[in-house]
Amino acid sequence: MDARLNYFATPTAGKALKHFMSAGKALKESPLPAETQELVALRVSQINGCAVCIDMHTKEAAAAGETSVRLNLVAAWREATVFTDAERAALELAEEGTRVADAAGGVGEEVWANAAKHYDEEQLTALVVLVSFMNSVNRLNIITRQPAGNYQVGQFH
Repeated sequence: MDARLNYFATPTAGKALKHFMSAGKALKESPLPAETQELVALRVSQINGCAVCIDMHTKEAAAAGETSVRLNLVAAWREATVFTDAERAALELAEEGTRVADAAGGVGEEVWANAAKHYDEEQLTALVVLVSFMNSVNRLNIITRQPAGNYQVGQFH
């Protein structure tokens, strides 16, 4: 499978996307735990069906020491016992923030309060930006049919 286009190759889009990807790098430096970031990125990508991001975040998380059990259970995190209460709150916020069309008003008050209970304002801000960022990246990759399977750990760092 070939991508429909290389969105970094055109001057205007390439310039804009380089700045956009810098935002992703800034998120990596946030106080939101790296494990949580990868789990959230993976879950958002699973919901959206973005194969290239699923490939990337699964490999990055595994390289950082995440277990295959936890990675395999992200899609069924509600029934899994391997996630902390904080991770579960982040995954729930990520799901509601990704499926905004499914519920009037977007993220519910209970989901928000639960996330705020586990994360301080800076971490919570990073979490919200990460969910938004991943949804945008997923859409770029899906629209242009970016192929999955060849990602190498550290490729975009």
